[in-house]
Amino acid sequence: MHVSAFPRRSARKAAAVAAAAVLALALGGCADDDSGAGARSSRTPTASATASGAGSAGQPRDNRCGGRSTDPGAAITRSSDIDIDASVARVWAVHTDVGKWKDWQDAVLTVERLDPGAFSSTSRFRWTTPVPESDFAPADTLTITSGVTHAEPGACVIWEGPAKGEAITIDRGTHLWIFTETDKGTRVHTQESWDAPLLDSLRGADREAVADMLGGGLDVWLQALKKEAETTGG
Repeated sequence: MHVSAFPRRSARKAAAVAAAAVLALALGGCADDDSGAGARSSRTPTASATASGAGSAGQPRDNRCGGRSTDPGAAITRSSDIDIDASVARVWAVHTDVGKWKDWQDAVLTVERLDPGAFSSTSRFRWTTPVPESDFAPADTLTITSGVTHAEPGACVIWEGPAKGEAITIDRGTHLWIFTETDKGTRVHTQESWDAPLLDSLRGADREAVADMLGGGLDVWLQALKKEAETTGG
């Protein structure tokens, strides 16, 4: 994905679109070649974004974790699913071993747990991810502080928190994950919403473009999770 692919428009709208675009790349995951996350999404049918980027219209109504879900009224929402040939226990173990994220996710530079003990509904962690240089802004590093709001081992987890960089901030990103046992292994559903003033001005094609980038990022994360779970255990 290239932020520079956006046509130039008013400074305010261009900044909003560019900031949201690089956040889509950074928070959702990054592709490993120049074609970008959005292109990766089109090449990998086992993981595909299914929700609309237009707020409540694209928000799945039946996905909850402990009664909690992503924000249906957020400016940007997206969801994605993948099938993994590994047990739910294995997928859950890989996904919630936060300290090892950087071993299998290229988008994670550093990560640290902020609390001791097993992963739970009170876990907190801080991680950093790069934002590539674009025509609109220099390269940056985002610091994301995530707090789990509910977790059911082997079933679901939801976390939320802000993402902050030198020039880019998202007030609250909410990320939901649901794990379901299947005949062949595990079905993983994920959805994410973003709340930030810079996103509120986006409309129509701009909003859809940013949401598509978020969807592509979710696909990349799911593909990395699939590879790690299937490669390292069953």
